[in-house]
Amino acid sequence: MGYARWSDADWGRYATSTATRSRDDIFASGLDPGLDPLGVQRRESRDSALNPQSNAIIAALDVTGSMGMIAEVMAKQGLGTFVTEVLKRRPVSDPHLMFMGIGDAHCDRAPLQVTQFEADIRIAEQLARIWLEGGGGGNACESYDLAWYFAARHTAIDCFEKRRRKGVLFTIGDEEPSPRLLAPHVRRVTGDDLPADLDAAALLAMAERSWDVFHIVVEEGSHARSNRAAVMRKWTALLGQGRVIPLADHTRLAEVMVSTIEVNAGRDRAAVAGSWSGDTSLVVARAVGAIAVRGPQATGGVVRF
Repeated sequence: MGYARWSDADWGRYATSTATRSRDDIFASGLDPGLDPLGVQRRESRDSALNPQSNAIIAALDVTGSMGMIAEVMAKQGLGTFVTEVLKRRPVSDPHLMFMGIGDAHCDRAPLQVTQFEADIRIAEQLARIWLEGGGGGNACESYDLAWYFAARHTAIDCFEKRRRKGVLFTIGDEEPSPRLLAPHVRRVTGDDLPADLDAAALLAMAERSWDVFHIVVEEGSHARSNRAAVMRKWTALLGQGRVIPLADHTRLAEVMVSTIEVNAGRDRAAVAGSWSGDTSLVVARAVGAIAVRGPQATGGVVRF
């Protein structure tokens, strides 16, 4: 997917239509069958005449508890900022964006929802089809690892397959990572039969074959407010300090994502932060200050299970 092109006029009309609507009025009231990953073979990001050098990006949004606020800000303003700025700044060419909704596989009905990769206003329309289930459990972690698994096993992206350039995968939320992905959860959510559970580090390595993986810690979330040190410590132990991004203001999520992609592409951190105005530059400077640049090129291999 991703065969069309972004239009500011289309976004303007869409943003106007959502500006005064409530969260419940914007988003789906249950699991949309078209976003259910069960039985999905692949979500594809393919080059086209309008997007000849496509680059795949995944934004996996925590939709548990109070975290519905991040999907809402993306639907009302963030998505337009993100796509417009990527097209203008060109840290990558021809962005194809997929949204995921992340819950808790231990207790939620829809712990993973996945849109298509899109390059035009259809990504906003699909974002609105995500169900903000608002669940989550008391286990201090959400199923961010399901996003890694789906990206590793169930995506096909031309940026990597044709050009060996990794996609960019963001998980976004306020809780810790899960220590392992359970095989029964994978079977229930995707239909895949695994011989055993997957350790978090091993699963991350699989995803990193074709994706640059980042986690954005939403510091305004109720769990992060109370347990910030533990959240940062556990994510850093898993991803490394250069891949864990603190977000002080959730309304600046789009700017932080754009800036992360810029720094990951090799641009100067201070220059990137200084390109934004007002308080946004401060939020971005803090967010990207420790990003480790591994470069846009990858030398991955085939992932086998």
